Amino acid sequence: MATLLYITAHPHDDQASYSMAVGKEFIEAYKQAHSGDQIVEVDLYRTDIPHIDVDVFSGWGKLRSGSEFDKLSDSEKAKVGRMNEILEQFISADKYVIVSPMWNFSFPPILKAYIDAICIAGKTFKYTESGPVGLMTDKKAIHIQASGGVYTEGPAASMESGHSYLRKIMQFIGVPSFEGIFVEGMAAMPDQAPSIKEKAIAKAKESARTF
Repeated sequence: MATLLYITAHPHDDQASYSMAVGKEFIEAYKQAHSGDQIVEVDLYRTDIPHIDVDVFSGWGKLRSGSEFDKLSDSEKAKVGRMNEILEQFISADKYVIVSPMWNFSFPPILKAYIDAICIAGKTFKYTESGPVGLMTDKKAIHIQASGGVYTEGPAASMESGHSYLRKIMQFIGVPSFEGIFVEGMAAMPDQAPSIKEKAIAKAKESARTF
């Protein structure tokens, strides 16, 4: 039995969000095709995701210096402890589905905070004489991204930095398989929005069966 983390980074639900609507269809198709797998939903907007701040830095520093966790301040323990829970949950999963909108050419900041919690040396990657090496080599991931314009091709492609950044992160931590499902152009071509959504859903269902 495999464990899939369904990670969503959108404040709206599937009724108001294109990315969430496609993500829901993906998960429903995945459940039918992989009935024995466990699906864990991680709603970043309804989950405690600490940002790296002075408490996190000081807590990490104390632990690296040999201090015990119980010796940290209450704020340090709360934030560092929570980030470790996020990290361990990520490591223990086999597959990842990340759902996000494109905001200002990237993704919501809460997703960056989540990434900061999972990119930890010695856990998801390690430093070597030849440079960093990813440790998540037995995982796979899919990113579902919605955008009002078209950014996978054409003159605006160079401005896209959401999916492309996640691809770099997955390469960095060693995930060998990373796919993208894009729902794009609804604002630029509002008359085609329903068909764009349906095409993305069809692709999502197809991908879910073999993921």
